Amino acid sequence: MIDATLIPWILAGVPLLGAALSPALWSQPHRLMAWSVGVCAVSLATVVGFAGSLTTPPEGLLLLFLLPLTAGVSLLGQPHHPDHRASWVLTLVFLSLGLGALTSQPVIGKLFLMAIHGFVIVLLYRHHTELWPISWWGLGAYTLGALCLVLTLVGAPPLSSMAALLACTILLPVVPFHDGHLTALTRLPGNLPSFMVLLFPALGLHSLTPLAATLPEPVVWMMSFLALAGTVYGAIKALAQSRVRLLLAYSSLSLFSMLWWCVVTSRSATPRAALFVGAVGLVMCGLLIAWQIIRTRYGDDVDPQAISGLASTMPQYAVLLSLLALAAMGLPPFGVFAGFMGLLLSSTAAFSAGIVVLVSAWLAASWYILGLVQGLLFGARRTDLRHADLLQTELVSLIILVLTLLALGVMPISFFGPDRATPPAGANSGSLVWNR
Repeated sequence: MIDATLIPWILAGVPLLGAALSPALWSQPHRLMAWSVGVCAVSLATVVGFAGSLTTPPEGLLLLFLLPLTAGVSLLGQPHHPDHRASWVLTLVFLSLGLGALTSQPVIGKLFLMAIHGFVIVLLYRHHTELWPISWWGLGAYTLGALCLVLTLVGAPPLSSMAALLACTILLPVVPFHDGHLTALTRLPGNLPSFMVLLFPALGLHSLTPLAATLPEPVVWMMSFLALAGTVYGAIKALAQSRVRLLLAYSSLSLFSMLWWCVVTSRSATPRAALFVGAVGLVMCGLLIAWQIIRTRYGDDVDPQAISGLASTMPQYAVLLSLLALAAMGLPPFGVFAGFMGLLLSSTAAFSAGIVVLVSAWLAASWYILGLVQGLLFGARRTDLRHADLLQTELVSLIILVLTLLALGVMPISFFGPDRATPPAGANSGSLVWNR
């Protein structure tokens, strides 16, 4: 029988060992890709095998299962090009750190989070192009997040509690601390954006869970306002975007801001919140992979308005992209719909202007996602472009994502953990964390 204290180190050690052995295959990109995907599969099997021995957090274990799955499909959707080898290895490193942060004790988990921030800061500084110049706001956001994590370890309440909440707003993005999220999804190399779109929000929700029940009323009011502002701001900015990755980044900001409102008003993070985060992260991962497929064929700086008529020339791509778009628009029977409706129906907040804002932003997502897909799949067929439907690895990655989103939409929420809502905390209970 393995000691329970060793299990987080085993879960983190499997992908880290895989990353450490990857240089042996560096000169063979195809084998390195296969090795990296295999490590993710072994990591998923390890998580499933040890799940019964882990302490189930209030948000459940769903995100723990989805991290290695998302890492694997993000790798499968990338071209087998030597330039992407470093991002494949870094995916295993980030998966290791993410699993460690989700399963370790709070102090060790924060050290894992600080390591993630450090890697991201270095990557954002090194990987920028003329198309995407360096973003000091994004670098500043993750630097601030790392400093906040240090304060949670060395500071005393209420400073440490405020720092922990601020760190959560950077990982699980909300206005005005969203620049790190936007920068990561648009400027990290290779497949990393399609993995980070789930990794960071999952870590943010996990860190927010112990804080949610102890938020004082002024903080609840402030975060509710910021959440609604982020919901509207993200939807409007997504409607105005011509670059696909920016559209998806602002769209995910709007959707994650909805989660913030539901969590802070109910002062609890249950498996329903994890379902919403996981479903949104998976669908954004799928859309980023789908756009990467277009970039692979027509160039990194391709204008989406110059691509049309793919429904007849790339039928497999068209079908899977359409299904991902339906999931992103929040339609049943996909996981985004199940997560969003679960949050609204289980919310303790009465019908209010906040719910109207959330539903309006949800409807706006249908507008800009549908516009993006219609522009790519329909319209005039470009005879001057060479069309090639999905490669086998691309097809498998998108099918896995669609099937997972369908499964999340129909599975009972109790499958991932007890759906126990934490009762709202009053000023007295919150004083233990927020006051000396």
